[in-house]
Amino acid sequence: MNPTASTVGAYLRDLPPDRRVAMARLCSMIRRSARGVRESMRYGLAFYELDGPLFALESGRRHMSLYVAEKDVVVKHKDALSGVNSAKSFIKFSDLNRLPLDVVEKIVRDSVAARRQRVSQGTVPTQAELLKLWDINEEAAAPPATTVKLPVTKPAASMSDAINAMASTMRDAMYAAIDIATGGVAPSGKPAAKKAATRKAPAKKAAKTAAKSRTARPAAARKTPSKAAGKTGRKPVRTAASARRK
Repeated sequence: MNPTASTVGAYLRDLPPDRRVAMARLCSMIRRSARGVRESMRYGLAFYELDGPLFALESGRRHMSLYVAEKDVVVKHKDALSGVNSAKSFIKFSDLNRLPLDVVEKIVRDSVAARRQRVSQGTVPTQAELLKLWDINEEAAAPPATTVKLPVTKPAASMSDAINAMASTMRDAMYAAIDIATGGVAPSGKPAAKKAATRKAPAKKAAKTAAKSRTARPAAARKTPSKAAGKTGRKPVRTAASARRK
């Protein structure tokens, strides 16, 4: 039984090759011999309806089964067939070559005639009654709820590299902004000692240069005129008073 198949064709495709051939031949014979039947999948079985369920086909674990709704027709032909369960109104077989198809075709035609007579009399069995007759558990045979699985795709390698590079750039920019806002504090919370020392070195050098220039100017101003004159090479001017002293 394959409760997930939604069509008879899909149901047959999932069967093993030998089962597929046997079941396909029976399906074809029913469609040919029972004009007007409607084919569908219900409860994991291939159903054939004519004013209600009339036939059903199942591929079980050990054998195949043909369920017939008109129980009296099965009883009528049970002596010509082996594997007939007249109490449950189905024919069990494991090899199509051992199943007399001419007898099965007679059962199909007689079942159609019996069904039309029931329709005129208004005594057509319901689906629940037939499932009970065939010993089919409606709840257990019902198909499970359909689940949809969405494929999960991984991003391409190039896209992953681009995302990682963008994240690294944003992280570096954030760390730089934090460093500026905190006055040289590294992202880990520790002072950036090397950066602070680098920034303070030029300021100290400039301060020392300015101090030297300030001390140099007063020293030059304290020099006496005589010394300044000596350096220029000019002779002192002789006055009258100095001449008289001599």
